[in-house]
Amino acid sequence: MPWFFGKSKEAEQRRRAVQAYIVGASVEPDEQDVEWLASIAGDGDLDRARWELRYARRALALLVAERDALDDRTGSIVAREMRQALQMDRSVAAGMVAVAERQLNQRLTSFRTALGDRNAGDSPELRVARVLLDRVGVRDVSGNVARTSVIVRRYLEGSQEALRGAFGIASVPEDVPPSVWGSRRTS
Repeated sequence: MPWFFGKSKEAEQRRRAVQAYIVGASVEPDEQDVEWLASIAGDGDLDRARWELRYARRALALLVAERDALDDRTGSIVAREMRQALQMDRSVAAGMVAVAERQLNQRLTSFRTALGDRNAGDSPELRVARVLLDRVGVRDVSGNVARTSVIVRRYLEGSQEALRGAFGIASVPEDVPPSVWGSRRTS
C-alpha cells in the first residue's frame, strides 16, 4: 500500500476523533446547574449562567486536550475544530460569533492561569471554580465554591474520559521510562 493512503487514513481517523471530542465538549449544561448558578449570581439570568457553563465546559475540554493528549498536535487541532463548531453553533446569535469566540478565549485564559497556579494550596478544581464564580459576579464565593468545584471536576473528568475514548490511552512498558520509550518509537 502506498504511504499516502496510510497518512490519509490516519488523518481521517484523527478528524473523526476530534469531531467526537468536540461534540462532547459542546453538550448543553445540566439544567439544575444552570438554575443554581443563575440563582447565586443574584440576577437570575438563566441565559448568562448557561453560557458561562458552556464556556467552562469548552474551555476545560480544550485545556485537557492541550495538556493530556498523546499527540502534541491534538490541542491545536481541537482548538481549530472548536472554533469552527462555535461558528456553526445554533445557540450563538447571528452576528455574535466574534463575541462568543472572544468570551471563550477570555475564559480559556483565566482557567489556564488557575490550573497552572501551583502556589495556591487549593485543588485545580477549586481554583477554576473561584474563577468561574468571579466571572458570573458571585459575591459569596466561599459559600458556593464547593458545588462549583463539583461541576468543574465533572467537566474535567468528562473531558479526560472523552479524550481517552477518542484518542486512546498511552501504553508504556513498565520497565522502560516514558522518555526512552518515546525516543524508541520515533527512531
